This record gives sequence, C-alpha cells and structure tokens, in this order.
Amino acid sequence: MDYWKYYSINLQLFADDEGSGEKTETATPRRREEARKKGQVFKSTDLNAAVILIAGSTVGILSFGYMTANLEQFTILYLLDRTQIDFDNAYAYKLLYESVILIGKMVFPILLTSFITALAITYLQVGALFSTEVLTPKIERLNPVEGFKKIFSKRSFMELTKSLLKIGLTSYIVYTVLRKYLYVFPRFVDMDIIASMVICGSIILEIALKVGVFFVVIGVIDYIFQWFEHEKSLKMSKYDVKQEYKQVEGDPQIKSKQRQIQREVAMRRMMAEVPTADVVITNPTHFAVALRYQAESMDAPTIIAKGQDFLALKIREIAELNKVTVVENPPLARTLFYTTELGQIVPEDLYQAVAEVLAFVYKQKKQAL
Repeated sequence: MDYWKYYSINLQLFADDEGSGEKTETATPRRREEARKKGQVFKSTDLNAAVILIAGSTVGILSFGYMTANLEQFTILYLLDRTQIDFDNAYAYKLLYESVILIGKMVFPILLTSFITALAITYLQVGALFSTEVLTPKIERLNPVEGFKKIFSKRSFMELTKSLLKIGLTSYIVYTVLRKYLYVFPRFVDMDIIASMVICGSIILEIALKVGVFFVVIGVIDYIFQWFEHEKSLKMSKYDVKQEYKQVEGDPQIKSKQRQIQREVAMRRMMAEVPTADVVITNPTHFAVALRYQAESMDAPTIIAKGQDFLALKIREIAELNKVTVVENPPLARTLFYTTELGQIVPEDLYQAVAEVLAFVYKQKKQAL
C-alpha cells in the first residue's frame, strides 16, 4: 500500500517569496518614480516620426506658394538673365551664397515646425524628464548571450514587423501617387523649369502627407505596444513589494517592537506617577483611575494613571504600598476610564462626583491625623 499519496505536500506553499520571484504585481508608485529617474519611460518613435512628417508636410503645402515665388525669382535673377554678367569665380561664389540663403528661406519654416512638433509630441508622451542614467556604460550590455536573446525577443519581432510593414505600404503609396501623375512626366520636356519644379514639389508633398497619415496609424499601434511592454517590465514580485514596503514604511516587526518599547516606557512613567496621586478610584478590580489635585496650581483634578484588568491591579497595588487612598466606585471608575486620557482634567459633568470622592479622602486624612 502506497502511504505517500496520503501525505503528499505541495512544496509551493512553503516556497520562499524571494525564491519564486514571479513578477505578477502591478508596479507601485515608488517603483515607477525610480524607473522614471533612470530614464525608463515608454514612448513611440514611430508616432514621433509620423506627427513630425505630417506637421512638416502641412507647413510645406501651406508655404508652397512662398517657396515657388522665391525659387522663381532666384531662377530669373541668377540663371536665366545672364546677358550682362560674366560667369567668373566671383559670380560663382555669389551664386552659391544666394543658393544657400534661398534653401534656408524655403526649408526654415518646415525645420522650425518639425523641431517644435518633436518637442511637443515627446513632452506629451514622456513629460519633463532629464536623465543621464541611460548614457551610463554598463558591462551587462556587452554580454553576447543577452544580446542574442534580444535579437529573438518579442520587441525585435515587433520592430521587424513594423519595418516590413512600413517599407511595403510606403512603397505602395509612392507607387499609387506616381501612377496618378504618370501622364505628367512626359510633358516636363515642354515645361519651363518653374512649372516642372512646382509639379514635382506638389507630388513629393502629397507622398509625404499620405505616408505621414499611414505612419500615425503605425505609431498609435506602436505606442500601445510600448506601453504594454513598459508595464510588463515594471511588474514586481510579491517579495519586491514586501521589501519596498519595508524600506518605505519600515520593517513591521521592528515597528511593532518599537511600539512595544514605547508602551512599556509610557507604562513605567505612568506607574511612577501613582504614588503622587490623591486617590485611586476602582471598579474594584477591572478598572482603576488615579487622580491628583493641587488647588493652588490646578483648575480641576487631573488623570495621572489609568488601567484595565491586570494594569488596574498593578495601579491598586502601588497605591496601597504608597498609602494612597483607594475608593471603590464602579460607575465613576468606568466613566473616567472611557471618557478621559492621561494628563487630561476631569470633565465638568463629573466635577460633582469627583468632588464627593475627594471630600471623602480629605476627611479620612484629617481623621487619621
């Protein structure tokens, strides 16, 4: 008979939290903050590129008239009308200089818009962040095994899929746009240079705008994927969460020990005050409240010690050892115990009852003298 099947043990129930290490818990705010300080944030570079491309293309379309006007003026002035100009070194230098100025005027609005758009879209994804942690050289990055794993990782597969998709659909967009304007290309022979450049520019801008719109779709998908991967990388094991809690809040066992020590110190201090009491009011065994009253310095009697059960017995024992009067008054003892704190004066609604007890105590002391 196989007795072991009756005593089989699930060893996972006794597995150490540190040893299991399975990351199943959502990242804590502190974990997210530390990752952010290290530069570990998620963003989609494809979304950045798509928005920048659309913004640049839009500005290019809007400023197309301005660019063609400048180009036409430059062509007439420096390339067509050369009857009175000798093409020497000085003229060539001037032509080069004016060409650079012309290109700057034409592309500056597009470059400025792209720069501002890049800052804006990055800020919207990441926020204000500056970290040099990602630039710090790390030896583990040179590990060929880890590098080989990254080549065949989910992220690498996603990047390969995106690249193939972008190449394929970009090629398709370029093909469809060029096919639409295919009839125009043979006519370039009879067109002047300005008209040809205008048509070529409009074709290029249309391709850029359509590719940009397509890249936005890819960018949104990539953004969702990057968010998912980022959340996965931040996940923590139960042991990690426990260790972080200990670091932030302190070890629960240590804090419990500290509270115990504080209670013991407070109890000893309270017990040291009992011998100075004028009276101890008891239940007689379940509650005990010690009162002290000095007419010249106190407005009303003050609670200097109180306790329940075992502590009440200790207060009573100390009081009896130090010749402090003990009065049994169960209703008053319970009321004082539940409605007052240490160092607090007696509530006004209990003045009459406490005054009667103190009068009894003072009368006994006079008779003893």
